[in-house]
Amino acid sequence: MRRPHVDWMTRADDAILEFLLNEGNRQLIATPGVIEVNIGYTLSTVNQRLRKLKSAGLVEYHDEERGMYELTEKGSAYLAGEIEAEELPLEGSAG
Repeated sequence: MRRPHVDWMTRADDAILEFLLNEGNRQLIATPGVIEVNIGYTLSTVNQRLRKLKSAGLVEYHDEERGMYELTEKGSAYLAGEIEAEELPLEGSAG
């Protein structure tokens, strides 16, 4: 299935989600710094987008104290094209 088009999402969001999915292997748990090194976006962008993705329920903290994120079931479903764009509302502004 094709992924839904979600107005507030960026290419960086897809890159972050795909990195955490680690297709074909066990899903990853990673800090923003590890994600940044692997996807080619700045740490500032990664941090900003992780906040948006967390707000939408696509990622969550694995260990908040250590700043480690993981993909949620909803995030996996988005990547698989199993959910509609309407199921991905973003709390607050969409920028």
